[in-house]
Amino acid sequence: MPREKSEKDCRCLDTEICYTQVNKKDTDGERVVNILELAEFEAMRLCDMEGKSQIEAGKIMNISRGTIQRLLDSGRKKLVDALLNGKCIKIKKVIN
Repeated sequence: MPREKSEKDCRCLDTEICYTQVNKKDTDGERVVNILELAEFEAMRLCDMEGKSQIEAGKIMNISRGTIQRLLDSGRKKLVDALLNGKCIKIKKVIN
């Protein structure tokens, strides 16, 4: 049984952010969406944009380096999948 997700210190996000291709829909007429959690987005921003190490990013977000690594892995996979397959990217805070 997985344990509860811990609170991660991220920048404030007032609303969801969604990036998509214009009029891109699947066969049922619904948008194909990849949900990028705010914590994944923040980890990628700190490590990939600001050049912080995973240890530094973990200290900033108040989580372990291992959790940063997992957030980076899952976030990058979702991002690449969306770009390669024309899916919408929605960034939102996931509340437990």
